[in-house]
Formats: sequence, C-alpha cells, structure tokens
Amino acid sequence: MKEEVLIAGFGGQGVLTLGMVLAYAGMVEGKEVSWMPSYGPEMRGGTANCIAILSDEPISSPILTVFDTAMILNQPSMDKFESSVKPGGLLVYESNNILNPPSRKDITHQAIAAVEEASRLENSRVLNMIMLGAFLFHRPILGLDSIKKGLMQVLPERYHHLLPINEEAIQRGKELASNNQAVHPKATS
Repeated sequence: MKEEVLIAGFGGQGVLTLGMVLAYAGMVEGKEVSWMPSYGPEMRGGTANCIAILSDEPISSPILTVFDTAMILNQPSMDKFESSVKPGGLLVYESNNILNPPSRKDITHQAIAAVEEASRLENSRVLNMIMLGAFLFHRPILGLDSIKKGLMQVLPERYHHLLPINEEAIQRGKELASNNQAVHPKATS
C-alpha cells in the first residue's frame, strides 16, 4: 500500500492539520509516513498545502509532483493542482468554494459540501475532518481508531473536548461521499 496525498486550500481551513492527522494515524498503524507542509507568509487567508505519504514500504522522497489523491478546498488550489492527480486517481473537493469543478475525465472526482455540513454541525473548524471522511470513504487506508489517536496527537490537549465533534465530522464526510455520486473515469476504447 502506498498513498500519496496532496491537501490544498487557504490558511485557516485546517489543511496542514488534516495532513498531520493522516501522518500520525499512519504511524499508529505502523506505516511509513511523510508530511511536508508548504504555505505562504500569511497565516490565515494565504495559500497552504501539504503532502502526506503513507506506505507499507520506505518512502524514497517526500517531494512529489503527481499524486494518487488530492483534497482541494478552494478554487486557486483547484486551478493549480487538478492536473497533478495521476490518471485513475481521486480528487475530493469542497463544492462551495469551487466555481469551476474538475474537468478531467481520467480521474474520479467527488464534490463534498463540507462548508454547509460544518455549518450544520455548528463548527466551521471541522470542515477538514469532513473532507477526511470523504477521502476515507474512497480510500479506506486507515482505521477510525487510528484517526482518533492521530487527532489526539495533533490537537492540543486544551482542544481534546472537541474530539467528539471531529469524529462526528469524519462520519458525516463518509456519509456525504456515500450519498453523492462521484464522477468516475471514462473508459477508453
């Protein structure tokens, strides 16, 4: 198993946290992991992305230009990274922040209304965990117990009272992905 994931959006959307949760959960399961953040000088509102790699084998390099999966949270990131998903790969995107949805026919793409769902859960900060749930629906590479342990490592202890809402957000993301039709690659003849 090897999954190379790009997560991209604005600073403040939990992009880096989402990548760290994947990495810590992978470590809990004894996987080889790599997490590499990239962000502008602005903390909130600037662009942010990270690469998370989970593998059963040693990882040769954390620097990638193509990915198995991309989780995209805003239009500038879609414009920049849609072409970076490998043919046959997965692109999960936040549908409220994307004006121009993916146009590629050789990847699976899944729209997730994570902003709306986070609003229903009365916590805008769980948008990233909703996206994580959608990703895990398509790529069940980590168990929920490992994700919970990853969350406990990433969230400062003063925020551990928010673990239940984060777990609920992950479940809602899985349900949204299950209930909404993904667009799958077109077969070529």
